[in-house]
Amino acid sequence: MNAETQSDRRRLLFYALWLVLSIAFFWKPCVALVRFSLVNDNASHIILIPFISAWLIYIEQKQIFRRVSFDYSFAGVLFTISAVTYIWTFRSPASWTQADLLAGFALALVLLWISGFVLFFGRAALKNAPFPLLFLFLTIPLPDALLNRSIYFLQKGSADVAEMIFDLVGVPALREGFVFHLAHFNIEVAKECSGIRSSLALLILALVVGHLLLHTLWRQAVLVIAGLLIMVVKNGIRIATLTILAQYVDPGFLYGRLHREGGVVFFLLGLVLLLPILWLLQRSEKPVGTIENSSAA
Repeated sequence: MNAETQSDRRRLLFYALWLVLSIAFFWKPCVALVRFSLVNDNASHIILIPFISAWLIYIEQKQIFRRVSFDYSFAGVLFTISAVTYIWTFRSPASWTQADLLAGFALALVLLWISGFVLFFGRAALKNAPFPLLFLFLTIPLPDALLNRSIYFLQKGSADVAEMIFDLVGVPALREGFVFHLAHFNIEVAKECSGIRSSLALLILALVVGHLLLHTLWRQAVLVIAGLLIMVVKNGIRIATLTILAQYVDPGFLYGRLHREGGVVFFLLGLVLLLPILWLLQRSEKPVGTIENSSAA
């Protein structure tokens, strides 16, 4: 074992100790964050994010750790921002909700993790690992104000799509906001019907797939935006399908198994719709070797 390998192992051990100590310091917020994730559908992805980020760093370690060094100055800046964020959250006003508090503590913790990464591996490694480290910010729960705005956008988009489908197939329905008045019943596109959970799941999937399979930032952005739009369309199709079945077949479709558990089926439909877009984006992209040769020339 050469000296360089020993040095790299020491860096990894130091960083692992940094992570353990940071979790110990943030133990109560971490426990609260895990519990919040387990009982809140809008935050169920949170506990998976650090593991996905660690997996991405592992599979890209040769590229990320090509050049490593200690960087005390920039790490100190990030550590200071983390400490200020922690104190600011700790002294937050009583009007803050649980999600707001957890968002503040999670932001401080993520900044602390990144500052340790910079301290032990340096700015070169940071520049080689922007996606796995930025991906960690998905650990932060959406504050209630931002979450409510996102849900409203998804509700409106889903209702618009459902209305277009009703008009297309000739189903008579009078719309008032998020409520549709039909011949035999009324339905409301409630917050629970917004599709926020599946949209977050697809956002995470599109981010990871785009990072692994696409090499240009704008194509990765197109994939993510297309995925979110497809989720809105998918949710509108789900609402319209259940409503039409309830109107003309059996009202039980509004309360039956397809309504409760059909989200997975329609989520898979969204993935099927996204695959051709991913294929087109890959086809339009030059191979990595071609790009590197062009740059060298």
